[in-house]
This record gives sequence, structure tokens and C-alpha cells, in this order.
Amino acid sequence: MRALRLMEWKSEPKLVEVAEPKPGPGQVVVRIGGAGACHSDLHLMDEFEPGSMPWNPPFTLGHENAGWVHALGDGVVGLRVGEPVAVYGPWGCGTCARCRVGIDPYCENPAGAPVPSGGGGLGLDGGMAEYELVPDARHIVPLPDGLDPVHAAPLTDAGLTPYHAVRRSWPKLPPGSTAVVIGVGGLGHVGVQILKATTAARVIAVDTRAEALRLATECGADRAVASGPTAAEEIRDATGGRGADVVLDFVGADATLALGSAVARTVGDLTIVGIGGGTLPVSFFSVPYEVSIATTYWGSRPELLEVLDLGARGLIRPKSTTFALDDALDAYRQMREGTLEGRAVIVP
Repeated sequence: MRALRLMEWKSEPKLVEVAEPKPGPGQVVVRIGGAGACHSDLHLMDEFEPGSMPWNPPFTLGHENAGWVHALGDGVVGLRVGEPVAVYGPWGCGTCARCRVGIDPYCENPAGAPVPSGGGGLGLDGGMAEYELVPDARHIVPLPDGLDPVHAAPLTDAGLTPYHAVRRSWPKLPPGSTAVVIGVGGLGHVGVQILKATTAARVIAVDTRAEALRLATECGADRAVASGPTAAEEIRDATGGRGADVVLDFVGADATLALGSAVARTVGDLTIVGIGGGTLPVSFFSVPYEVSIATTYWGSRPELLEVLDLGARGLIRPKSTTFALDDALDAYRQMREGTLEGRAVIVP
């Protein structure tokens, strides 16, 4: 079968022929219907060095995957061949306290995983191929009625990651509250949808690009603010001088972190989702009182079930463009150039 594989760090992936996977005991092979292309894949191609991770190339890209059960290994129950499913992307050890409650991204014993990695497409073979081997059936989530694999694939990360970030701040988002979304790209525009679907907050979207702000408005943002020297003042004015109860930074650069700190309300949340490499100096007087600053990574398996339910009901739907496997490199080129709106989904 064909697969798009990263052969070494700091290189372009290559479309090559590999053997079709066969499931061992407890494993599942999924016939891929859609595999999301994520901006973090560009970090793998452009920035990672040998030794920076406990795993290394070569591996097949694609950590946002959905499709149909193709083959079941011995001992797998509760799934049937042909059933539409999503793949929960982060794969931890399965036995530590975090993994036991389905929070594999925060696995406390990654070296204890059967094959240490970040998951399929992150050290192990992912979904940018005709088939993906999932090493543990617990990572397979049946799709609810009304949700096909092409639309489900980006929900496994581009939906789950902002959902986790929003969900942890639900108590701070009652009627009368304000949430600010900085960066309305592949994750941020879904974050706007999640805020509108699950909270009563007024949503202010911030971006440097006019087309991104238009997308934010289409997704339900109550106000769109162009990033720049007057953005903080505009947000403060829009909130009666109080600031935002929750700020979600989907960029994570120096400028966006500074903006988030400048517009956060006392006792608010500033959640850093983007991995833009910025830093935020924190001292007693540098941020408003009791502002909680946190980073988040991906989300839990139970949260994925909730995300897929919202997707099946049409409450969240990432804006996406589909590409054939032969055209996957073009999808990544558009991501690098900033010309891709929303998400790219590779359809083998």
C-alpha cells in the first residue's frame, strides 16, 4: 500500500510503498477514510532534531484519523469489520493513573508503553496511508450516526484539542462572560464553534488575517478584532474595561501571549494551546490577580466521545479541504504559505 512517510528529521515526507499491516492480539487495522494534516506535522518536518524526542523517523504521518474497521486481532471484542470509527490519537502506556481514565496525552509512564511513541503519526505509523495499525483496541471510538470519517478525522485533534481547553474553563464562562480566541486558524475556528455550542460566553476573535476574521464570524464569533497595537484596548473597551474571563491562545508567540496577558480579567484563565515558542514573564504584578496560566495538550478519550457527538449533531464542523494522498504535499505547502483556510483532510 502507499503511505506518506517522514524518513528523517528536517526533511520533506515521501510517498512510498509499504506492506499492508496485519493486526496482532488486541490490535485493530483501520481502513482510512480521512487523515487530517496538522500544523504540528510541519514542526516534525522542519524543526525537530535527532534525540529531541524518545522516538525517531521513519514513520507514516497522520495523527487525526478516521475510517472503517478493516481487520481485528485476536481478543478484540465490541467492534465489527466495516464499522465506522475514529482513532484516538495519543497512545500512552495504558496502565498509569492518567491513562486509566483516558488521558493518554499526560501519560506518566511513556517508557512503559508497548512501543514508546507519541502515537500514530508521531513515532508510529499514522493514517496517511490506505490502512493504519492501531496497537490497542481501546484507542478505537465508534462514530455516532450522522458523522462520516472525512468529517470525523479532524475532530480527533482540531476538535478535541480546543474542546479540552474550553471544557476546563466552563465554570468561568456563564452568561455575561467573555472569551477571547487568539488565532483563528485550523484549531481556533473550531474553538469559536465549541465556545458557542457549549457556553453562554460572548466570543471575541483575534487574528492578523482578514480572511481568518471572516471565518471566525461565520463560526459564530460576536466580534472580530484585527491583531495589532490597538487590539488590547479594543478588547478592554468591548468588555467594559474588565477584560476577558477566558483567553485561549492558539498561536503561542511572544506577541499573542503578551496580548492574552493584557486582556485577561482578574480570576480569569489564560490557556496556551499554540506551540509558537513564545514566552510570558510572570511575576506578582505582571498579570491580573488570580489569573491562571496553563498549557494544554490534546484531550481525553471521554472528551473525544463528546466532541464526536457535537460533530454528529452539526454543532461543530471544522472547515476543511480534502486532498488525495498524491496531493498531500500540496496541503502542507498551503499550510506553510498560510493560504489554507481551516483544515486539510487527506483522503486515501
